[in-house]
Amino acid sequence: MDFSDCMKKVFLAGVGAAASAAESVSDIVGRLVEKGEITVEQGKVLNEELKKDAKQKAKKHLFDALEKLSPEEREELKQKLEEIEKKQQAN
Repeated sequence: MDFSDCMKKVFLAGVGAAASAAESVSDIVGRLVEKGEITVEQGKVLNEELKKDAKQKAKKHLFDALEKLSPEEREELKQKLEEIEKKQQAN
């Protein structure tokens, strides 16, 4: 497995974890609202707070993985990011 595949898997794992957590949170909050244990407005606020927390955890997971990269892998990542940036600027 080359570096690009490894980074893609790490990134997708973080995104998947965040998406899964956000979906679970939405389900739980929805059930609490249905039962009348919290109001719809409280549910919205709670849902947003928990989504923000899930995003922060996914971001931390990604940064933790990036810190473990070798200098060569970091350079490869830097070059790949520069390529992506150039493509985006061209569009």
